Formats: sequence, structure tokens, C-alpha cells
Amino acid sequence: MKLNKNGLPLTLKYCKKCNISNQLPLGTNEYFHTKETKQKTIEFDANGVCSACNFNKLKWNNTINWEEREKELVELCDRNRKKNGEYDCIVGGSGGKDSVFQSFELKYKYKMNPLTVTWTPHIYTNIGWQNFQSWLNVGGFDNFLFTPNGKVQRKFTREATINLMHPFQPFILGQKTFVLKMANKFDIPLIFYGENPGEYGRAISFKEKKFLNRSSELSKNAYVLDPLNGKKFEDAFIGGKKVAEYLDEGMSQNDLLAYKPLDPDIIIKKNIEIYYFGYFRRFVPQENFYYATKNTNFQVNPERTEGTYSKYNSIDDKVDGFHYYTRYLKFGIGRAMFESAQEIRNGHLNKEEGLSLIEKFDGEYPQKFEKEFLDYISMDKEEFIKLSDKYRPEHIWTKKSNRWVLKIHPIDYFKKS
Repeated sequence: MKLNKNGLPLTLKYCKKCNISNQLPLGTNEYFHTKETKQKTIEFDANGVCSACNFNKLKWNNTINWEEREKELVELCDRNRKKNGEYDCIVGGSGGKDSVFQSFELKYKYKMNPLTVTWTPHIYTNIGWQNFQSWLNVGGFDNFLFTPNGKVQRKFTREATINLMHPFQPFILGQKTFVLKMANKFDIPLIFYGENPGEYGRAISFKEKKFLNRSSELSKNAYVLDPLNGKKFEDAFIGGKKVAEYLDEGMSQNDLLAYKPLDPDIIIKKNIEIYYFGYFRRFVPQENFYYATKNTNFQVNPERTEGTYSKYNSIDDKVDGFHYYTRYLKFGIGRAMFESAQEIRNGHLNKEEGLSLIEKFDGEYPQKFEKEFLDYISMDKEEFIKLSDKYRPEHIWTKKSNRWVLKIHPIDYFKKS
């Protein structure tokens, strides 16, 4: 299979079941993400079906014994539960549907004492802040909300946009490091994350229950214990730029501290483990939404989210819309395609409905919070549009009548196939 310089397949394909494009990246080590990074992309089988569809099928076809999985969860909780009321597990999140589902079930069904922790969004939306408060005040949770140095966060977000067209990267880095640091600070060895990344196509076994293992012997496709790969933090990258360069420019070690990963030796010494809650309990986004609405008065946007048809996914940060829009530029995969693919896999939409939603909403420019986002990264619209056009791969995009269009739209692809 021929690939472009960043690892994307030069021949466009779309999944015969969920419509997702074969350009979908499966994640990379963000600490070494540069312009030259080659992405791993979602795989298709001989029948033209993506690995995410094949993984999700296992949730529904009796391959997984959910009763046995829940027994494992009960045993895990029994081993870790503190009888004196001290925190015995951590759930990271924002008060969105998924973090509500995990934390509420752990506290009220499994009688755990979860500490919730939150790395603040770039710019809170009103509805995001409201849902965050409801999570704590209606749901009844203790929480540590960390707000990073705003000057530094803005700098990193600008650099990530310029160098990678990836404005969400600093948030991703901060969020992952913060949870582990809080586990270390409070000596809480048990952390719960959401669903297994195999649900989005990553080549990882449905039997994998841990995000992070105690031993150094990780399964082939699990996440690494040491994201720095034994290197110094100064040799890592943030926003596609070496940490050492920021230091040379006058940024202090303290400015960078929030983004520095926890020493892996501490993780091993304190036996810190991260489990996928979705390993033990079937994880379904739409059902999590109904659950959060019922239990913490979770509120949706009054109108649909730009770029898609939904009102409840990723609505807490004013940068969210540009996170999805920049992915559309780089991979030809918009928010409507990504969300409808999930719902098709979980039986809430069919293929034709997904295609209709893609045709109607995919790639819509996020106008609503444009000013706040551009002000945040100190860029005007003309500069952003000019920059973003440079990130459109030529095998995905072409210009017709002075307008960018996909070379092969999924609707046209399936008409020909």
C-alpha cells in the first residue's frame, strides 16, 4: 500500500459498514509529534470493513460475557475500596456524559470513593461549565480542577496550530499527565479511563483491560509506560517544537512542569494502574448521554454542534470545533463522519442515514467561537485560512470553482463500488 509522507494511504477508501475513511489516524506519541511524524491509520479487512466496526461487533455478538466482566470489576473494587472513606480511585473528566457514567457508577453502584480530576478546557463554554458544576453538585463528587498557566497554554496551542494544525494537542498532553500526577500525590493506585481505543480502530485486543500496566511488559499495542522513551524532557516536543527551544527562548522549567510526564519509576514503585471502564461495562456514547441527563442533569447545546448533527458530544471547550475542523482538513474526516460512524457501530444509525448526515454537515466551518479561538492563538482569520490550506493533502483534496472539495466523497465512492 502506497503512503504519503505522513503515512496516509494514497488510495482513499471508506468502510462498507460505518463510512469512516481509511485516512483516520489512530494516534501517535504526542511528545514526539512533529511535521515529519508518520501516522498509523485505521485498517480495513478483506471485505472492506474497518477495524473499529469489527471491534465494536464484539460488544454485541456474545463474544464478551458482560456478566463475567462486571464480576471482575466488583473484585477489583473490593480489593481497592477504602473502608475509612478515603479516595480509592480516580476518574478524570469534564463532567461530560462519559465521565458522569464512570464516576456515578463507581460511587453509587460499586460503593467506591472516587476523586474526580479535571484539566480545564482551553476556553470553557457556558454549557460546559454548567455541566461541570452539575457533575459535582448534583452528582455529588469531590474534584480537583487544574488551570494551567494561561500564557504558556496559549503559546503551546498557537505553536501546535502552526506546526501541526493540531490545536488540541496541549490539552491532550496536560490531561493525560495530570491524572497520573494526582494519583501520585494522593497515593491512589487505581485510575479509570473510558473505552478501549480498539472501539475507534486501534489495533488492540478486546481482552486488554488496562491502559497502563504495573509491569514493564505491556501488550504489543497497549500504551507505553514511559512516553519519553527514556529521553530527557528537553528532547521531547510540544506543539511540534522541541522543549529545549522553549527554554532557550526564556520559558522556565516551572512554566513547563504541568506538561512533564510523571517519572515511570514512580508509577512502577507505587503500582499505579489505569483500567478501561469500558472493558468491564459496555460503553455506548448515546446511552451514556441518557444516563448523564438522568443522574446529573446534563444539558445539551440548544442547537446542533457545528460540523455535525448532535448536541451532546464534546461541548465543553470553545476550541472543540476547531479540533474537529482541523482533522477534516488533514484527513478528510469531519465531525459528522466521526460521530455517525460511532452511532452506526452501536446500532443507533444505519449506513444510509450516516451518509446523509455526512453530506449535510461534514466540514462545516466552526463560526460560533471563531473569534475566541483566533484571539486565543493570536491569529486573524486570513492567516488561519492560508495556513490551514497548506495542511490539505493533495491526494484527498482538489479545488473546483475556487472551492476545496474532497476528491472522492463517500457518497460517490459507494456509487462506484
